[in-house]
This record gives sequence, C-alpha cells and structure tokens, in this order.
Amino acid sequence: MIKSRICDFTGITYPVFQGGMAWISEARLAAAVSNAGGLGILSAMNADDAYLRSQITLCRKLTKKPFGVNIMLMSPFVDQVAQAVLEEKVPVVTTGAGMPGKYMDGWLEAGIKVIPVVASVAFAKRLERMGASALIAEGAEAGGHVGELNTMALVPQICDAVSIPVIAAGGIADGRGVAASFMLGAEGVQCGTCFLVAEECQIHPNYKQKIISAGDTDTIVTGRKLGHPVRALKTPFTRKFAQMENDHDLTQEEADNYGAGALRKASVEGDNQTGCFMAGQSAGLVKKIQPAREIIEEMMQQAAVLLKI
Repeated sequence: MIKSRICDFTGITYPVFQGGMAWISEARLAAAVSNAGGLGILSAMNADDAYLRSQITLCRKLTKKPFGVNIMLMSPFVDQVAQAVLEEKVPVVTTGAGMPGKYMDGWLEAGIKVIPVVASVAFAKRLERMGASALIAEGAEAGGHVGELNTMALVPQICDAVSIPVIAAGGIADGRGVAASFMLGAEGVQCGTCFLVAEECQIHPNYKQKIISAGDTDTIVTGRKLGHPVRALKTPFTRKFAQMENDHDLTQEEADNYGAGALRKASVEGDNQTGCFMAGQSAGLVKKIQPAREIIEEMMQQAAVLLKI
C-alpha cells in the first residue's frame, strides 16, 4: 500500500484528495471519497456559511472519516466560511484563488491542517513560511482555474523548494498519474475530473456523458487575456467566449456577465448551450461511471504495481 506523510497527518488510508469543485463537491461525493479511504472535500464556493454548515452536517451523517473544506478566497462570504470551519472543527482546509494569510494563524491554532493550492515556486515558499501544513501543486492540465506551468514541470520544482509535503494535481486520473507524481517527489495527489463520473457525484447526467465522451483535445482555456484562465470542455459557450476574448474592446464586466451562472447551468441543469463544463485534460482518460471507491482502489492498485510497492 502506498503511504506518505499526507496519510499520517490527515488520517486517511490512501494519499488521494478529491478536488473542491464549485457546484460539484458536495456532501454525498465528499463522504463517498472519505469512506473509500481518500480525503473528500466540500466546496464552500461563493455560498454563505449557512450553506457550508449544512453541508458539513450532512457529510458527518454520511461518514465518520476525515474530510476537508475548500475555501475560495475571492468569495464574498470568505470571512463567514473561514469562521465556520473553525467553529465546526473541520480537520482540513484547502484554499484557492488568493493568499490565506488573514486566516492561517486561527486555523492552525485550532489544529486545522491548512493546505493551499499553489501554481508557482514563489507562492509555495511564501506559504511554507506562513505555516502551511502541505501544498497542492496544481498544473495547467487541471480543470477550472489554472496557472501557467504544467504538472510535470511544476511539481518537482516545488518539491525541491519546500520541506513540507506536496500533493500533485492537474491531469491525474489513473494509477500512472499517481506513480508519476510520486516519482516527481509528491506525497499525494488531488483529482477532480475523474470524480465527476463517480456514481455518488450529483452533477447532471449530461455533464458525466460529456466527460466520458471527451478526447485528448476536447478542452480549452478561456479567460487568459482577462487574467482569469479557466479550462473547460469545448462547447458552444466556451467557443463563443474564446471569440469574445479577441475583441479588444471587451470589458471585464461584459465577460463576467457572459459567464455568470455558467457552471451552475452545466452542473445542475446540464445546459449544453450556455453551460461551462469545467474539466481537466485527463478527461480523455475517463471512460466509465463507477463508485468512488472503485475509482480510488483501481488507481492505487495500478500505482502500486508501477512503483513496485
């Protein structure tokens, strides 16, 4: 069995995190991943603390295993949800879309493991100095908001730069990706796209079918010219957005209005025309709907063979 410091300090069996995806990472999926031995993660997304507390309560009814909460630091309710994870004694917090410095001391003093997502060595070094428990090094192959460096280049450089555990993310959907991540120096992986087709994932069937049908070149990054690059499947929505970016007169407000609610339309409504179906480049590796437990166990069994563990 593959074990690492990530397993030791989070109390999980397998060093596999399920990514915190807005409108997707809710209690039933998170609990299923935790029950399977990984770390299920709830997404606080742009919701208030009442929503997050209800999700935490439901997750605790569905699992007695450790789970985490992902906090998007640009959320208008970030202060509320940051306090909520303290009061609810959530064991692990992952963060994205900003610097968590304002909340780090309080979380750490409460015994919460704080694991930010990073996309550069400079960011990683700074967060280690601030007391981060571990780091998620996320390459540009990931779905959703992405950085510039690819996983293969980013992970070893961050592993060389810090002494705390590093979790690789971006483009990992099977045991080969896990084995490669460990060879690069990582001590765990975070996966998102492969969990979109978990039986317990509550997204619309259209979303799952799009992932299963996707090929190697079926994702696109939009928003790069606006400073907010996002990887998603190629759809009428993303193709139009890509065209809009070439309009030099396009304002941030116009772009925001066009994209408003697009992820909810994909995840909840399955809207093939105006929905944004976020997915990583690993979508081409995902071929069937199966329980979260099978996804994790197959992944880890394949990795163990490759690593000769």
